[in-house]
Amino acid sequence: MKEDLVQERDDGMKAIMVMFDTLNRRMLPSYGCDWTHLPNFRRLEERTAVFDRSFVGSMPCVPARRELHTGRYNFLHRSWGPLEPYDDSMPEILKNEGVHTHLVTDHQHYWEDGGATYHSRYTTYEFIRGQEGDAWKGRLKDPVIPPQAVDRPLTGMFRQDWINREFAKEEERYPQALTFEAGLEFIQANADQDRWFLQLETFDPHEPFRAPERFRKLYPHAYEGKHFDWPPYEEVRQSPEEVEHLRYEYAALLSMCDHYLGQVLDLMDQNAMWQDTMLIVNTDHGFLLGEHDWWAKCIQPFYNEVAHTPLYIWDPRSGVQGERRQSLVQTIDLAPTLLEFFDVEIPGDMTGRTLRDTIALDTPVRKAALFGLHGGHVNCTDGRYVYMRAPAGPENGPLYNYTLMPTHMRTRFSVEELQNIELASPFAFTKGVSQMKIPSESLERYHGFGTMLFDMEKDPGQKHPFRDEDIEQKLIGYMLELMTAHDAPQEQYVRLGLEGYRRKAQ
Repeated sequence: MKEDLVQERDDGMKAIMVMFDTLNRRMLPSYGCDWTHLPNFRRLEERTAVFDRSFVGSMPCVPARRELHTGRYNFLHRSWGPLEPYDDSMPEILKNEGVHTHLVTDHQHYWEDGGATYHSRYTTYEFIRGQEGDAWKGRLKDPVIPPQAVDRPLTGMFRQDWINREFAKEEERYPQALTFEAGLEFIQANADQDRWFLQLETFDPHEPFRAPERFRKLYPHAYEGKHFDWPPYEEVRQSPEEVEHLRYEYAALLSMCDHYLGQVLDLMDQNAMWQDTMLIVNTDHGFLLGEHDWWAKCIQPFYNEVAHTPLYIWDPRSGVQGERRQSLVQTIDLAPTLLEFFDVEIPGDMTGRTLRDTIALDTPVRKAALFGLHGGHVNCTDGRYVYMRAPAGPENGPLYNYTLMPTHMRTRFSVEELQNIELASPFAFTKGVSQMKIPSESLERYHGFGTMLFDMEKDPGQKHPFRDEDIEQKLIGYMLELMTAHDAPQEQYVRLGLEGYRRKAQ
C-alpha cells in the first residue's frame, strides 16, 4: 500500500544538505534542459523525490538562510541581516537535542556584518576563503587583469576578487573544491556514527562564473570578445554573442558543481548511507542570464528564473526515488523537515511545514506561498498563477526595518539611520521582545514595474502578463491570509495598497 511508505524512524538517522547558491532550475536535466553536461544531477534525480513546485521565500542569500534556520519568512519585517536574539535556529535546536551539526561553507557572507550570527549556531563549522571578492588576501599592488566586457573600476570587491584568483589557480585550490573536500572528510570520518547533520554549502554557481578549463571545454563555442564571467546587476546591454558566452561560463561552473556533487553520491554509495541518511540538495534562488532582458536578481521582480527553484530530497524512511512531487513547497519547510526527521519538537513560531508526507505521498502542505525582497514586490503563488504586487506609489513607503541587530550586508547601520529609531511593540514571533523600528531605504524602481499576473501553465516563460479580476482577488485573498499569519507590519498593507482589500476581508 502507498500509505505504508511512511515508516517508523531509526535512532541511527543522519542527514546531509548539499546547498548550492544560485542554482538555476532551468539549466538542470531534471527540469527539461538537454544541453548541460550534468551526469550526477541525473543520478540525483533517480535517487530522490524531485519537487516541481519549489519556490523561494525571502531574497536573496542571507535572508534565505535566515529562513533555513527559522522556518519562517524574513522579508516582511527586515532586509538582509543576522539571526535575531529571539530567532529559532534549526541547527542550534538540533545541537541542543544531541544531534551534532556541522557547517562547511565557502559562502563569504557568513563572515560579514550581516551574516555574523549564523555559523555559531552549529556544533562545529569550517570556513573556506576566497569566493567573490571575499576580503581574504591582502595585496596593495593592483592585479593585472584582461580587458573586460563590463567596464568596472578596479576597486572594492571586484579588485579583491582578482587578487583572490591568484591564490586559487589550480582546481584543487578553488574554494568549491576545498569546500567539498572538507565536507567529504566529515562524511567519511563520521559515516559509522549516529545523529548528525552536515550542511555542505558552496557559493557556486554564484557569479563570477569562474570554472577550471576542463569544465569550460565541455561547452565549445566561438567567442573572441573580452573577458566576461561576472554579469552586472542591470538591464542587458551586451551583444548576443556576449550573452551566449556568459551562459556557457555559467554552465561550465554548473558542471563543476555536478562533479563534486557526484563525490557525495559516491561516498553515500560506498558507505551504504542511503539506508539511514536523508539527503537534501537545494539552493537559495536562481538567476537571470539575459531572460526578460535582465541580468541577475533583486533589481527587478522575481521572475521564475529566480523564484522557482530546484529541490531534491531523499528520505530513507519512505524510500521514494525517481518520482516527481507537485505540492507547493518553500525554503521555510526545510527547518521543520529536518527537526521532524530527528524526532525533535518543531517550535510554534515556525510557519514552514515538515515535508515527510509530501516526500512519501505528495501530501500538500499549503494552498499558496509568499515570496519577495524587503521593500520590493510581494509575490503570491498557488502553484499555477504568480501574482506580483507592486508598491502602490513611487515613494514605495512607508517601510521600516524591525530588528535588534542593526547591520546591513557588509556594514553596520549608519549613525544617521539610527537617529530615527522608534521602539515597536513585539510581534507574535519575537517572544515578547520589542523591536527597533528603523526607517528603511525605499527603492522607487519597483513601483515602475507595476503589478503583474502570470499563468505558469500557459506562459511558463512569464512573457505575457494578463489581467483577470477573479484570479487576482483569489491571490490577494491568499496574500492577506499569509501576511496576517506572519504578523506583517501594518505599514506593509499601506505600501502595497492593500488596506481596502484588508478591510473587506475582516
